[in-house]
Amino acid sequence: MTVDHRTAVPSDAQIRALHERFAPSRQAMRLVWTHCRIVCDLAEQLLDRSGGGLDVALVRAGSLLHDVGVYRLYDAHGRIDQENYVRHGVLGHALLRQAGLPESIARFCSRHTGVGITRQDVRRQSLPIPVADYTAGTAEEHLVMYADKFHSKTTPPTFVSAAAYSVTVRRFGVDKVDRFAALVERFGEPDLPALARRHRQPIT
Repeated sequence: MTVDHRTAVPSDAQIRALHERFAPSRQAMRLVWTHCRIVCDLAEQLLDRSGGGLDVALVRAGSLLHDVGVYRLYDAHGRIDQENYVRHGVLGHALLRQAGLPESIARFCSRHTGVGITRQDVRRQSLPIPVADYTAGTAEEHLVMYADKFHSKTTPPTFVSAAAYSVTVRRFGVDKVDRFAALVERFGEPDLPALARRHRQPIT
């Protein structure tokens, strides 16, 4: 794959081609690609509240690629391995590196799950991923991780309010609730009703 060597950020067309290459079926492509496009919409809506200075192209690419690892969790019958879903981040990271994309892009895959996974989380929860810290480091990574919390690939897919996500994340510890609250304070809340109407999906 060839990218712009000045920025090492792939174009939208190149990103869509990667989805088409990795997706095991049209159904999988539709689910994951649509989710990534929605996360991109969310991230771009929140960009103005980030304090400026963010790399807009990097945020867009990270949003559109963050979930490519999900494709590696589909079985031959088109079902996602939910028990190992937490692996989709590291799987996507490896997939993008193998495809020739830079670390700065691949990190969006492994750094967006929840509000960040620490090595302590991996050990305490016996997660099926290598023991390491999978937490956002750059402002762009924080924004994409945060935007991702407002949409879910459930059946049917839904938008998720900040209040609903706060309840969901509580089961992983009060520290996760506090971390999400800090992100809300930093970036604000997106206009979910507008996006829900555009994509014809409900809000939970």
